[in-house]
Amino acid sequence: MNRTLAQILSGLFHPLLLPTYIFCIILYVLPESLVTFPMASRWIIMVLVLLTTFIVPGVGTYYMYRQGFISSMQVENRPERNLPFFFAAVCFAITAYFFYSQPYFDRLFFIIMALITLSVFLTYLISYVWKISAHGVGMGGMLGLLLVLNAYLPENELLYILLLLIVLSGAVLTARLALHAHTPTEVYSGFLLGFSAVSAGMWMIIR
Repeated sequence: MNRTLAQILSGLFHPLLLPTYIFCIILYVLPESLVTFPMASRWIIMVLVLLTTFIVPGVGTYYMYRQGFISSMQVENRPERNLPFFFAAVCFAITAYFFYSQPYFDRLFFIIMALITLSVFLTYLISYVWKISAHGVGMGGMLGLLLVLNAYLPENELLYILLLLIVLSGAVLTARLALHAHTPTEVYSGFLLGFSAVSAGMWMIIR
């Protein structure tokens, strides 16, 4: 794969952006039988998720870089990944708790954020001993989540999104390998971790 294309794919599908993509699908594709939050106010959820799962963790990572805690914004050095991952997990957990504590939000919002937080926290723990692919974890988790949700939809409304996501997952994993950011084992293990943790959790909670 061309290096420029690999960098673009890695940026567009950065793990911190995936919660925003997921909630965009949840809010604007799923039927009202699963999401009852008023359509006119759903942009508020999008802004909240973008702020707490991308902008705040991103700014935090930049601060760590400026202060010398990490040597690059890509956090390629395994020992340096722990602090950014932990900070991201805390931000995600706060978002999950906010959805849980406010009764006017659909329970589905909390479930999704809780499972995303779990996958980030597992990535953080594994990073103490091994450089697992966060991109792989994110893409696997997103696919697993939408697969389980699609099973509960009467007319497979997520089918085409799932097909596109399968192709994009292969492209993103290939991009990480093309950039020599990870070994094949790190990439595929990350994807399997995200897919299994999120899909299993989702299935047990909403069945």
